[in-house]
Amino acid sequence: MGKVAFIFPGQGSQYVGMGKEVAENYPMAAETFAEANDVLGYDLAALCFNGPEDRLKDTRNAQPGIMTTSVALLRVLESEGCEPDFVAGHSLGEYSALVASKTLPFKDALKLVQRRSGLMAEADPEGQGAMAAVLGLERATVIECLDAAGGQVEAANFNCPGQIVVSGTKNGLEKVQEEVMARGGKFIPLAVTGAFHSSYMKPAADQIYEQLKQTEWNEPAVPLISNVDAAPATKDTLAEKLYRQIFSSVLWEDTLYYLANHGVDTFVEIGPGKVLSGLVKKTLKGVNILQCEDLASLKKALAILKEV
Repeated sequence: MGKVAFIFPGQGSQYVGMGKEVAENYPMAAETFAEANDVLGYDLAALCFNGPEDRLKDTRNAQPGIMTTSVALLRVLESEGCEPDFVAGHSLGEYSALVASKTLPFKDALKLVQRRSGLMAEADPEGQGAMAAVLGLERATVIECLDAAGGQVEAANFNCPGQIVVSGTKNGLEKVQEEVMARGGKFIPLAVTGAFHSSYMKPAADQIYEQLKQTEWNEPAVPLISNVDAAPATKDTLAEKLYRQIFSSVLWEDTLYYLANHGVDTFVEIGPGKVLSGLVKKTLKGVNILQCEDLASLKKALAILKEV
């Protein structure tokens, strides 16, 4: 086995019950949720474990919940001696990667996520923004489709070959849909509450920029591959990259190629859901993919990683 990358999911992977099993079976996981409750000032653990689903879907709860679940699972892996050679996270997941790379303590990262999620939730009060997944078209073709919207729609996520998420105004997305369908692609609206990872989020990014610049970062203990350029972040570049991440495209496909080209052949998705595992499978051939989201998958991953 070659090198190992820990990868962390972003918003949309949340579900009621996430983290419950691991917290019931590992004290350090339960302590992680208790820490989160203290930082946030409400019972995040109860919301993650028991719902209700509509409250958990709220950006202001989903982002801290996903991150806390991911870090709880990460801490179990670390306690068993499992360490990565690289880390990366999809959008919100980049904050879990900060913790995994020892760049920022969990509590500090969670405070940033609490602010980030609040600003993103408030960035589109009139509900004008929306997002959609475009399937089955090449990058260049999708960019041509976006041109038809006259700057109202941008590429938000380059997830894997043939899957690009677009973000912008609802009117603009209707025009893009026509272009996508005319070229034989699929257009799937997403259940989100704003035009995330587009210039419409820049006002939210501007409000958190000063806090990011004042944060005391550590140099990443292992390479942390950034969303905005699919390249390693450093102590001196993190604030700028995390600022730009809010209104820029997530270069996830490029990140996976970077990791594979640097010897990674084992990807461990840590957190709720299996979205990133699916993207790895669609992007790279002949790699090992492990998941850590509940007790069974965690134990399976531990058994395999201990053999490395």
